[in-house]
Amino acid sequence: MVKIFEKDYKELGQKIKKRRLELKLGQEQLALLTAPKVDRAKISDIENGKEDFHFSTFLRLCKALDIDFIELIKKY
Repeated sequence: MVKIFEKDYKELGQKIKKRRLELKLGQEQLALLTAPKVDRAKISDIENGKEDFHFSTFLRLCKALDIDFIELIKKY
């Protein structure tokens, strides 16, 4: 991960986690809702700001979380 974006990835990961918890989903449940599947371990890394992930992965997570990616960025 590029160091200058580390804080941004952490904040985005926290937003994803917050939305997941609002929906009362576990990481494995969220993984099962993504297509193609995003592994539970990868979701954990994303939520903890440890993963430099592709935009397509972010879009799949947003779809599974039933939230527009712009809304997720703005709302939280």
